[in-house]
Amino acid sequence: MQEALHLSTTTTTTPNHHPPPPKHHLPITRPTTLHLPPPPPSPKPPLLSLPKPSPPPPTTTTTQLHQKLLYLDSIGIDLIPLLTTHPPLLSTSLSHIKSTISFLSTTVPLSPPALHRLVSLCPETLTLPLPSIISTVTFLLREANVHTTHLRRVIHRRPRLLVSDVKTRLRPTLYFLQGTIGIQEISKHTHLLSSSVEDKLLPRIRYFNENIGISYEDTVLIFRRFPSLFCYSIKENLEPKFNYFVVEMGRDLKELVEFPQYFSFSLENRIKPRHRRCVEEGVCLPLPAMLRSSEKRFVERLEVCCDSSMPVRGSPFWYYKKDSDY
Repeated sequence: MQEALHLSTTTTTTPNHHPPPPKHHLPITRPTTLHLPPPPPSPKPPLLSLPKPSPPPPTTTTTQLHQKLLYLDSIGIDLIPLLTTHPPLLSTSLSHIKSTISFLSTTVPLSPPALHRLVSLCPETLTLPLPSIISTVTFLLREANVHTTHLRRVIHRRPRLLVSDVKTRLRPTLYFLQGTIGIQEISKHTHLLSSSVEDKLLPRIRYFNENIGISYEDTVLIFRRFPSLFCYSIKENLEPKFNYFVVEMGRDLKELVEFPQYFSFSLENRIKPRHRRCVEEGVCLPLPAMLRSSEKRFVERLEVCCDSSMPVRGSPFWYYKKDSDY
């Protein structure tokens, strides 16, 4: 009993220089370790470096367009502006364009400047079927009686002839000008053949007949004497000149029948100044004498009229003074 107690006392009183760590602490000798996921493996360099992908080959359309650009540029024609005004050129084959150019430059034949003018004004020429162009040329030579040596000049003056259909435009207009108006030498007025009878020719005939009041027979005579009158604008040319002729000049309509070329002269630069000079001198010259002559000849004629005796009424130099009895 005493021995056991002694042992117990001895055990409890023995000093402990290294007390055990508390149970809730980790041992100091064990380092703290964080378990993180492993980093992804670095990519291995390829054994062979692959070439960069090449651009796709040009399409057939791109190639054809490039060929057309080069061909037209070689003859001095710029295709890009033509595509804006006439997009069907984009789908027209190069072989067709070459055939058309060859026909126009060798058979007609058009000079390079005339060919450029034609294509610029009427780019649809390059897209028309070649038989259509051949038909137009044949019509001009055989039916409009254009001489072979004049064909180039005719087309250069009016390129739209080549893109006008023979059956629906050229031939009906030819029959109207020859049959109704009575123009015999149609080869001198081929520029009118591309005009529409209904839209352009008849309205001008109605203007002279119905608006001005000239008889139908005299109206036809006016256009027979001066066919280019069909090309003049009613609003911008015929109306203002006719109003001045009647209101300011006080002339008779018969003078227009005899001299329809009156409408071809400039109202501001020729008709008004010369009429005023005649009024100042108290002289009334016939329309041809007043308008056709040069400025020098016109002044000389006025001086002669004022300083000499009156010529007979049938003379081309006939005139009358406002205060005379003529």
